[in-house]
Amino acid sequence: MIVAAALCPAAPLLARELTGRALVEPELRAACAEVTGRLLRAAPDVIAVVGGGPQTRTWDSAGQLDVASFGGPAAAARTPSGAGPGTPGLPAPLGLGARLLDEAGYHGPRILQAIGLDEPAAACAAAGQRLSQAAGRVALLVMADGSARRGRRAPGHLDERSADFDAGVESAIRAGQLGALAVIDPVLARELMAAGRPAWQVLAGALPAGRPGLEAEVVYAGDPFGIAYLVASLRVTGV
Repeated sequence: MIVAAALCPAAPLLARELTGRALVEPELRAACAEVTGRLLRAAPDVIAVVGGGPQTRTWDSAGQLDVASFGGPAAAARTPSGAGPGTPGLPAPLGLGARLLDEAGYHGPRILQAIGLDEPAAACAAAGQRLSQAAGRVALLVMADGSARRGRRAPGHLDERSADFDAGVESAIRAGQLGALAVIDPVLARELMAAGRPAWQVLAGALPAGRPGLEAEVVYAGDPFGIAYLVASLRVTGV
C-alpha cells in the first residue's frame, strides 16, 4: 500500500553538473530534497520513481542519470570524477529521481517505472494500482513537469491556457483531490507541453479518489523558465 508520495519536476537543473558552480533556483533544489527526505522518513519497504518516457516499462533499479543525454559530450565532460556511470537510454525523469534518492541517502529497494507519454488515463491508473501493491509499504517519487508554455520565452512560447491548467493541477494536489488529475485531458496536456500528465495520472491511480487520511503540502510552485514546476509532499495517515 502507498504510505507516502512526493512530487518533483523533472528539471535538468537538479543535476549540478549541468549548472556548473552557479546556484540556479536553490529554493527548488531545497524543496525537492525536503520532500524526498520525507519519503525516507515514512519508512517504506520500496520507493518507486515514476516519470514519463517513450514507452511504459520498468528499468533496472540500479540505473543512474545519464548526464550526457542533456548536452552530449560537453555535459559528459562535466560529470564529476568518481560519479557512477549512467544507464544509456534511461529516461531523464527517472534518472533525476534516482539522483534525488541517492542524494537523500536512500539505499533500499527501488523501482524505476517509466510511463509512456501517450498512455491513456486508464493505463496510467492501472500502473499506479500495480505499484501500490508492490510491497507492504510503498512510497512514490513522481517526477512531472507542468506546462512549458508559461511565457514568451518558454520552450513552447506563451499559451494563455497554461495558467488555468497548472492552477488546476496545483489546486488538486493542495486539496488531496487526486481524482482531478485522473481526468486531465491528454490532448490539452500535449498542446501545453505538460509532460507530467501521465505520471500525475499514475499517482491518481495509486491513491484513488475517496481514500481517507491523505495530507498534502505544496512546498514549491513556480515557473522560473516558463515551465510550471511543482514540488509537493503527500502523506497517508494511519498507516
